[in-house]
Amino acid sequence: MPVGHGDAPSSGASPEVSARARAPGDRGGGLVGLTSAEVAARRAAGAVNRPGRAAGTSWTDVVRRNVLNRFNAILGALFVVAVVVGPWQDALFGVVLVANTAGGLVQEVQAKRTIDRLRVLQAPSARVVRDGFRQDVPGEALVVDDLVELAGGDQVLADGIVTASNGLQVDESLVTGESEPVAKPPGTELLSGTLVVGGSGVQCVRAVGDDAFGQRLQREARRYRRVRSELQAGTDRLLRAITWVMVPLGILLATSQALRAGLSPADAVRGSVAGVAAMVPEGLVLLTTAAFTLGAVRLARRRVLVQELGAVEGLARVDVICIDKTGTLTERALRFVDVVPLDDAPATAALGALARADPSGGATLDALRVLPAPEGWQPVEHRPFSAARRWSGAAFAGRGTWVLGAPEVVIDRSDGQTRRKAADLAATGRRVLALCRTDLPLGGGDTPPDARCSALVVLDERLRTDAPETVQFLRQQGVEVRVLSGDHVATVASVAERTGVDGWDRAADATGMPAASPALAAWVEGAPVLGRVRPDQKRAIVAALQEAGHVVAMVGDGLNDIPALKQSDLGIAIGSGSAATRAVGRVVLLEGSFAAVPQIVEEGRRVIANVERVARLFVTKTVYAAVLAAAAGAAALPYPFYPRHLTLVSSLTIGIPAVALALAPGAPRASSGFLGRVLRFAGPNGAVCAAAGLSAYLVDRYAWSATLLVARSAAVATLLGAGLAVLAVVARPLVVWRAALVVAMAGLSVAAFALPLGREVFGLVLLEGPDLWTVAAAVAAAVVAVVALSAAPAARRSLRRPFRRLP
Repeated sequence: MPVGHGDAPSSGASPEVSARARAPGDRGGGLVGLTSAEVAARRAAGAVNRPGRAAGTSWTDVVRRNVLNRFNAILGALFVVAVVVGPWQDALFGVVLVANTAGGLVQEVQAKRTIDRLRVLQAPSARVVRDGFRQDVPGEALVVDDLVELAGGDQVLADGIVTASNGLQVDESLVTGESEPVAKPPGTELLSGTLVVGGSGVQCVRAVGDDAFGQRLQREARRYRRVRSELQAGTDRLLRAITWVMVPLGILLATSQALRAGLSPADAVRGSVAGVAAMVPEGLVLLTTAAFTLGAVRLARRRVLVQELGAVEGLARVDVICIDKTGTLTERALRFVDVVPLDDAPATAALGALARADPSGGATLDALRVLPAPEGWQPVEHRPFSAARRWSGAAFAGRGTWVLGAPEVVIDRSDGQTRRKAADLAATGRRVLALCRTDLPLGGGDTPPDARCSALVVLDERLRTDAPETVQFLRQQGVEVRVLSGDHVATVASVAERTGVDGWDRAADATGMPAASPALAAWVEGAPVLGRVRPDQKRAIVAALQEAGHVVAMVGDGLNDIPALKQSDLGIAIGSGSAATRAVGRVVLLEGSFAAVPQIVEEGRRVIANVERVARLFVTKTVYAAVLAAAAGAAALPYPFYPRHLTLVSSLTIGIPAVALALAPGAPRASSGFLGRVLRFAGPNGAVCAAAGLSAYLVDRYAWSATLLVARSAAVATLLGAGLAVLAVVARPLVVWRAALVVAMAGLSVAAFALPLGREVFGLVLLEGPDLWTVAAAVAAAVVAVVALSAAPAARRSLRRPFRRLP
């Protein structure tokens, strides 16, 4: 790739840079670059492109998230109190705390190692010239004064000065927010974090590592860039609310137990510890993080890299996927089919010369390189291809100027016959380009010079074998597939039809797309397959779908997909595409196959549905613990449970089942309103559990005059029964393994009372006579109430359904 060969360095380059850019080199395209000794010296001096902090989650973050959090601090303090007061059984919740923390650490460490390995595999590289030879080196291996060759699709990895430019254009939107490409002539500055979208050039590196602009920007971004998903935001709000509730209720309970309930100091402390500790959803944060992390790990094993953990949630909510045709539904490589001459111009020779005038010209010019290289065609001017312009061209000494591009762009509007011929060829499903000739210069604008069409070029692209199956799966899952392509609308419609995309017969040409809402929204809704879409139009289409209430994913692999990838709710980059595309994608398909998208959608739905199940269980426990604490505190009653009792209840009805449910497969598409759904479930069900447990305790204690130990045992048995009913509802549908899980937890609950060891460890007695009948009645009432609450939302939906058809 002889980028910059023959170009004089600008006056903006240093004398050293200018000398190096002019120096002859072997296989370096006229460049020599640094010597190995100079590279080693710069590395030793620290002038290397290694950031002070690597991308992704640090080990410190992992430890802090799992160990140093508010609930671990609360439970840790309560554990110390329980150990001091005794007996040791009342400190069993500390074992659960340690197990949760250790489990979270182990899972996150394993996940970090897996994802870091994949991150290294897809890390961007740079082509440098050293010792006169071109070398591909990792971006972190760049040093100051390296000469870096850049071409379309490359990511600028360090700050520097352009020393040679062949129509070099850069997208600086990641830095400035402006989406228009910026021309970079020699002497101008290139900033790390920008993307090459056209042409080619040479850069001399000036700033690396933490001194580079991209790294400085990332350091600032780390303070506010973290994606706030609905699930994470809802969980945070819930935890803050629980903290505020715990403080006054804890004070009320401790005061009543110590001063008004007539208990010994030790019993008063144990009751207070039990009431406060039970309100802590100790496993919620762990299992939420575990579900996200394990989802990312499972995807990593399928060669899908999740750049941000929060992206896993986005996978669950997607209902529209926009895809580019080339590289997604079809293979990226094109095959040359034919040249249809329209006059006696040397079209085949011109195509061979154009293919070699721009070595970085992409798939189209790569396909044309099967044509022989003509002799005597010396390029004197060149314009690289641009997705926005949709044409490229070159002027050759004594041969005129030749332009290759989209027929509707480069063919004169008055030449209706040639335009119709191109449309007929495109209707066969093949890609058609127009080759035009003129004696005018190319000029610097986006409009091609007036030229006469000399030939039509026919290229073929093969369907990916897995594309039809993937499209069918997404349709079955309720995900709408939309095709946005820069090719002729007839070509796009043909490919869409062959892959089974709905609405292929309503394919439209984006050149007639309205510029603004609401006309744009209506137009986009009625055109699921679009051709001749510019990059800025792709972004506008994604934005219009979002405004219509859709959660949009964009799958792309080319530079023309970058604006839409950044606009979408979830950008999915094809790993075989450009480095720039991979840099902006929140998810990267390392195998480069669209067939991985169904796995991503399934995993995302699985994660968010399981997190919601787990949240329902833990928040239900918090609600009934808060109600019990409020009731005992207000009425100055001895708290119905010891810490060991609630450790048993929460382990069998929440903790152990939650681990299994957090990893369960299969789920429907997630919808918004996570926090509301959790509270609507947990509030009533938590109140039912509290009422059942408290009723059994009061009846046994005051109606049957049972001892405090017997009344507490009755309360524990009742709360276990009510908690198992809630578990059965949360676990639905009760397939074999879920039903077996509920039955197993019920069996362990019975064993805790039936076995002498269980009664000794958890401070229980075997219930009989009126005590047993009291428990049975309370549990039966709780089961009926829980089932009725679970049926109520479905009944309301059923009642509303007939009225939706009324005018």
